[in-house]
Amino acid sequence: MTFEDHPELAEYEPPDRPLHGRRRTIATRVFVVVALTALVLPGIMLTISIQTDTATGTCAVYARHYAPDSVDSSARFELFAPAGPGWQCYALNTEGDATFVAPLGLIPSTPHSLP
Repeated sequence: MTFEDHPELAEYEPPDRPLHGRRRTIATRVFVVVALTALVLPGIMLTISIQTDTATGTCAVYARHYAPDSVDSSARFELFAPAGPGWQCYALNTEGDATFVAPLGLIPSTPHSLP
């Protein structure tokens, strides 16, 4: 591509220095990072909150059904669990000992039909 292809650029000479200074470039980059964080972080926090509430409710139902003598239930997110990574449901007895009840998966859902 030559200047003959674009006659409007025939007299154009690129400037010797950058269009914006170093301080403005850094300020722009900081602003972009802060703006993207402000857009993405609320969605991540909302997703975590919804998953925690769903896992807690589902675990309570499973604990009542599969461990009726339990006092309470606990849903935990574990990366290295025996059933694989994801939410795990535990039933708690009066001494606070945890008994594994069921895996809830990476994305917990409402309880499925129980036998």
